Amino acid sequence: PGPALGSGSAPVPGSVPGSVPGSVPGPAPLFGGCWSCRLLSGAGLLMAALWVYQGPRNSLKKGIPPSMGTIAQITFAVGEGKRG
Repeated sequence: PGPALGSGSAPVPGSVPGSVPGSVPGPAPLFGGCWSCRLLSGAGLLMAALWVYQGPRNSLKKGIPPSMGTIAQITFAVGEGKRG
């Protein structure tokens, strides 16, 4: 049996309150919380959405009537742009 509640025992240095001693800590965040990695991947996603959007937009500027694929491509690109 461990110490009774309210016994005034000091917490163990380096322990996390509410965790069980000897337990394995949770998994580290993806890329270790690297902000430059997040910014680079976010900018890449936005640039890809812009590239997908510009293809059908250029054909529309030339007066070519849009097809269902063109409309789907623009809709996808706008959705990706709003996500980022």
